Amino acid sequence: MELAAAAKYIGAGLATFGLAGAALALGNLFGQYFAGAFRNPAAAEAQRGTLVLGFALTEALGIFSLLIALLLLFAV
Repeated sequence: MELAAAAKYIGAGLATFGLAGAALALGNLFGQYFAGAFRNPAAAEAQRGTLVLGFALTEALGIFSLLIALLLLFAV
């Protein structure tokens, strides 16, 4: 019984690595956008839609990772 509980906590901890990956990806995404916007301010407005789409998809992956961790903790 204790081994199953330990495995559950280890699995939930490993599932949260997706949150760290999402945080790094968002930092990279916005950093590269601002670097490009400062170099060419005229093109920044055209890239804003791509920025929002990238933000939404990256954040969704982080939320899915959190969901898996919570399911492992409380549903299994």
